[in-house]
Formats: sequence, C-alpha cells, structure tokens
Amino acid sequence: MLKISQDIIDEIITHGRSEAPLEACGYLAEKDGVVCKSITMKNIDASPVHYSMDPAQQFAAIRGCRAEGLTIRAVYHSHPETAAYPSDEDIRLAYDPALSYVIVSLAESSPSIHSFIIRNDTVFPERINIIGAKK
Repeated sequence: MLKISQDIIDEIITHGRSEAPLEACGYLAEKDGVVCKSITMKNIDASPVHYSMDPAQQFAAIRGCRAEGLTIRAVYHSHPETAAYPSDEDIRLAYDPALSYVIVSLAESSPSIHSFIIRNDTVFPERINIIGAKK
C-alpha cells in the first residue's frame, strides 16, 4: 500500500497539467512509511507518450533525499491522453521492483491516479491510502 498525503496528490496533478500535452515525471519520497515529498523532474524526451528523467536531476534528488532522511518510494508520471495504467514501454522500463510506479491520467476532466508494482514485466495494482483526504 502506498500512503500519500492529499497535498502530494495535488502536486502530482498540478505538475502533470503544467507539462501537458507532454508527460510529466518525478519521484515521490517517504519518511516513516508516508510519502511526504514530490520531486519534479524534467522529461528530457519532451514527449506526450513517454518520458526519461534527467540523470543529473535524478542523482541530485537521491542525494537530497538522503540528506533529509527520506527514501525514494515511487516514480510518478502523467498520461495526458490515456488511462492511468502502465503502457508496454512503462512496463519494459520499470527497472526497480522495490519502487511503486504512480500514474496520473489527465484524459478525463477529473484526473485519476493509480499506483502499481511492476516485477518481471508483471503489473500488480497497489492500493493508495490518501492521508488527509479532502472531504
């Protein structure tokens, strides 16, 4: 289960909308089992159908998280025009089975967000527990 604050969900959606029609991407960091920080990354592919994170930004994010006592928990990205489910490319590029892969779909007027564990090219849905959810 991915525990995440509503504020972070809102940040992910805002980032996705700001980059549309391109895919947005980033990391989610946690402390004490709860995602408490989103780290936006540049999609160096500048594509509406796939993303690649800037390696220099990735290393800086990992160093920064370590300095803050945080752990990278998930990779997130947006799907501007498709459902919040991993594409074939997302599955192929999911290198770290210890991470969650969070996708926000902006295809409908109301965004949807889902999390997945991807191991050996198999996709497992992961429950998201939103902490401090809006009423």
